[in-house]
Amino acid sequence: QVQLVESGGGLVQPGGSLRLSCAASGSIAVINAMGWYRQAPGKQREFVAVATIGGTINYADSVKGRFAISRDNAKNTVYLQMNNLKPEDTAVYYCAVLVGDTGYWGQGTQVTVSS
Repeated sequence: QVQLVESGGGLVQPGGSLRLSCAASGSIAVINAMGWYRQAPGKQREFVAVATIGGTINYADSVKGRFAISRDNAKNTVYLQMNNLKPEDTAVYYCAVLVGDTGYWGQGTQVTVSS
């Protein structure tokens, strides 16, 4: 079993920044990919960013140039640096981890962008 603990959400004004963290623990052999999704009220969960074990990084078009994903493999932790936040970035952000061929979700952390 794998546990994911997220942190770093909160309330921020438009144009501000936040950094999310997600630490994985438990029965971890190889983490093939670590990433982030988000779900706004009344909308489906959507992809935000992913970093693979091979070093490939991808972003949703809506966050390119503003968000940056990074991994600390020694700590089994993934980060999401979010800059120039906009009200439309308001959502619950979920960490997602692929261990072998099994996926796991974090509990979610709320990000609210409002003046």
